[in-house]
Amino acid sequence: MAERAQYEELVRQFSAFGAVKREMGRIMPADCHSGSAAVLTLLGRHGDMRMTRLAELLSVDLSVTSRHVAHLAERGWIDRSPDPADKRSRILRLTPAGRAQLDELFRRTTQLLAERLGDWSDEEVGRLTQLMARLRDSFDEGRATTRPAPPPPRPAPPAPERTTRTPASTRST
Repeated sequence: MAERAQYEELVRQFSAFGAVKREMGRIMPADCHSGSAAVLTLLGRHGDMRMTRLAELLSVDLSVTSRHVAHLAERGWIDRSPDPADKRSRILRLTPAGRAQLDELFRRTTQLLAERLGDWSDEEVGRLTQLMARLRDSFDEGRATTRPAPPPPRPAPPAPERTTRTPASTRST
């Protein structure tokens, strides 16, 4: 198990990570905020589903999910049709316009990541991807309830100044 100081540093890094999320949000189309992008991404990854399942995957209240779904349906990006198994429920699915919007979101975010991580090696990008997936899995429902809660963290000091990296093309080996 990592030392407390490592967890405290991780808290500081999560706090500083907000800048990354904000920049990714700035490249999104004006009518497709992060909640809409998350819904489109989940429908693209998992396929058609009920709103209750979508709320579970988003880890948000059904009322929040309903607002996201209404926003996307108004733009013609998703379709809500009756569930054959339960006429009171709706099945959500991407429309062709929604698929096109999702493709555009992926294009924009992929381009941004390629620009910002251009001086990273393939191995570094792969390792980051693996670690982020492992972190996400550690927070999946059920696992968090089986572990004792860690002690509350101390307030994080300001993030350290960002250092300028030397582009890979000018580094000596």
